[in-house]
Amino acid sequence: MDVELPPFVRDTAAQFGAGVPYALKVLAGQLADDPDMGRPSNLPGILTVMVDGDLFEDCPALAVGYIREPDRIEIRYVTPISFAESAEPVADARDREQQVEGPADLATDVVTVREVADAWQRITGWLQRNAPDSYAALRAGAGPASIAALEGDLGIRIPVELHVLWLLTAGDNGVNGGGCLPGNWALMTLDAVAATYRLKTDSQAHEDTFNTDRPEDERITVWKETWIPVVALGPADGTSGLYLDAETGYLGRWSRYNEAPGEELDTLVTYLEEAADMLEAPALATRDKPGLIGGALVWLSSIHRAQEDRWQPWTG
Repeated sequence: MDVELPPFVRDTAAQFGAGVPYALKVLAGQLADDPDMGRPSNLPGILTVMVDGDLFEDCPALAVGYIREPDRIEIRYVTPISFAESAEPVADARDREQQVEGPADLATDVVTVREVADAWQRITGWLQRNAPDSYAALRAGAGPASIAALEGDLGIRIPVELHVLWLLTAGDNGVNGGGCLPGNWALMTLDAVAATYRLKTDSQAHEDTFNTDRPEDERITVWKETWIPVVALGPADGTSGLYLDAETGYLGRWSRYNEAPGEELDTLVTYLEEAADMLEAPALATRDKPGLIGGALVWLSSIHRAQEDRWQPWTG
C-alpha cells in the first residue's frame, strides 16, 4: 500500500516541530501495514489517526487525516492536537483521541490551519522569490513549548489561527524599520506580544479604578483580556497595531496612547489572504500597493519621502 504525503502538507507539518517528519514517516509505515487503523472523522471520507507526541522528540501530539483508496493512502492534513483539546490535560493517547473526535471543532480547526498555512506560504513564497531581504528578516517558527509558555503568561487560550501562524514564524525583524505586512507593519515577536499585553492590561486596570465612579455609559475600555496583540506599526515601533480578539476571532486596532480601539472586519485568515492577494495580483489591490526597494518589500502607503525615488512598484 502506497502512502502519499503531498508537498504542501509535508512542508507545513515540518513547521510544527523538528521531530514531526520522522513521526510521519513512522506513521506512513504503520498505515501501509494497517490502512484502516484510523477512525472516521467529521470530514467526509477522511479517517483520523492520532500520533502520541511523547514517543518522538520535538513533536507535539498530532491528529493526522487521510483518505484510503484500494491501492493508495493520501495524507490530507496534519494538525497539532493542542489546537482542538481543552486546557485540561489528557491522560493518554486514547483519551486524547476521544476528546478530539467528540466535537466538530477538529474539522473547523483543520480548515483554519490549512487556510493560515496556505496564506502565509503564499506570502513567504513571494518574499523568497522577489524580496529576499524581507524574507530573511522573518524569524523561525516558535516551538510549541514557547507558545504554551506565552499562553500561560497571558492567561488565555491562544486561538488556533494564531497558534499555527506562530509555529510558522515567530515575528518579523523587518528591513529598514518596516515589516512585510501591508502598511509596512510587522508581525510581533512573542516577547513583544507579552510586553504589550501587560502594558495594556495595566492601563485598563488603571482605568477600572476610575470606572467604578463613572456612569456606565462613560466608562472607558482600552483593553480586554481576550485581546491578543499580533501586529505592530513596525518591528521596533510598538505605538499601535492590530490585536486578535480570542473571543470573536476578529482583528481590531490598538494604540499605546489608549485611543479608543478600532474595529476591523478582518479575521486573521482574511487579513493574511488579502495580503497574499495584493502581492500576487497588485493590479487588483485596493488597500495598499506593494513595491520593492532593492531586495525589500515596501508598501506604498507608508513609504518614506527619502525612499520615493528608489521605490519600484510591483506589477506582477
